[in-house]
Amino acid sequence: MKQATRRRKSLLAHRLTIAIVSRLVALFLRLLGATWRIDQDGPDPLESPDGPQLGALWHRNVLIAAYVYRDRGFSTTASLSRDGDLITAMLLRLGYVSPARGSSSSGAAGLLMGIYRAVKGGTTVAVPTDGPRGPARVSKSGIATLSRLTGRPIIPVAFSASPSLRFSSWDGTLLPLPFSRVRLRYGSPRPILAGSGSDEEEEEACRALDRELNRLTDELDSELGLESFEGEAGRTSDQT
Repeated sequence: MKQATRRRKSLLAHRLTIAIVSRLVALFLRLLGATWRIDQDGPDPLESPDGPQLGALWHRNVLIAAYVYRDRGFSTTASLSRDGDLITAMLLRLGYVSPARGSSSSGAAGLLMGIYRAVKGGTTVAVPTDGPRGPARVSKSGIATLSRLTGRPIIPVAFSASPSLRFSSWDGTLLPLPFSRVRLRYGSPRPILAGSGSDEEEEEACRALDRELNRLTDELDSELGLESFEGEAGRTSDQT
């Protein structure tokens, strides 16, 4: 009885914490993002009259993307962890559709099904393809599977920002400072795999996506003078 009571209190405390912190984080991101100077090259292919789209980005850019794509009714992904609970609540406050939950190491099948249902239901989904734990700049095979199942090409999405804070996480998450310049660039849609798609074909599709995302990201980083991060695809730098 006492154990059950403690569990209920712990769950209530968790929900209260999530409600408060998610509100504060979402408000902070809205206020901070409102100061950014966002430059986008060309039209936004994720806002397409052809229906829902499937975007792919690096995990380092999740905070920038969360602001840029706010209030559009998009969706994304979140893990099944308590951190994932916070991310889900924050995204809902930023105007996202409830994200698909899971990861490549826990709940992968449910994650893929959640994204599939969202896209087939008319929702554009932007996926951090190297998340949630890396390695940085190496896409998981699920994105190729999703493209084949949904019949939607993968649209590479790259961001960079300067000046910005860079967290000492596995992906070097970027947080642009107030009044930073934020650059956004899209790549050409990646072709949809035909038929059932073998493991080898999906692997090659992911490596081709990686090359395009890295090309776009390196271009933007170079234009803004942002040094590469130690964890990014084996690159080394003094950036912390």
